Amino acid sequence: MTELAGLILPSFLQTLFMVAVSTLLAAILGFPLGILLYMLAPQGLLQNPRLRVLLERIVNALRSFPFIILMIILFPVTRFIVGTSIGTSAAVVPLAIAAAPFVARVVESALEGVDRGIVEAALTSGAGKMRIVFSVLVPEAAPALVSGLTLTIINLVGYSAMAGAIGGGGLGDLAIRYGYQRFRIDIMAAAVIVIILLVEGVQFAGTRIARDMLRRR
Repeated sequence: MTELAGLILPSFLQTLFMVAVSTLLAAILGFPLGILLYMLAPQGLLQNPRLRVLLERIVNALRSFPFIILMIILFPVTRFIVGTSIGTSAAVVPLAIAAAPFVARVVESALEGVDRGIVEAALTSGAGKMRIVFSVLVPEAAPALVSGLTLTIINLVGYSAMAGAIGGGGLGDLAIRYGYQRFRIDIMAAAVIVIILLVEGVQFAGTRIARDMLRRR
């Protein structure tokens, strides 16, 4: 048990680091993109269909890449940013880039779910477009945004496990190097159980926060 704990704990912390940092970076990249996609829509606040189509094509292209292939393609970018293409810190770059388009779509969908009448009322009152976005749309869409962010984090947990296949570290790397390659079924099972518990914890917390937001309305 001591050996198992000594292997699981560092790998678990590596997974937490990858997921936490990549979630933050994906939100920083994807949140403005999602708002822009919403605002450029035919019923949006800026209404620029051509630019929206261009952004949609970019988002869809990034979302269509299998994550492992995306990691390999981004090796030069990762090496330029981090200084290496292998390791926990290096895995954050492709994780964030892979999750950013998903976050953008989540934000766009959440904003589209806001009652159009609320937006019209804000426009009638003379509120500026950016004020409407951050004072009306985002607060109204907050529960949906939390639910979408929860799904993003869960996806990143899965992606981080795949990152272990090419030296990304974390629980996935532990399961492959010790569990599979060294035929340690106990280590592989422990890594899988910890990943499942992590996903369950994230889902529980996200659902609870979203429900609390809805009740406070």
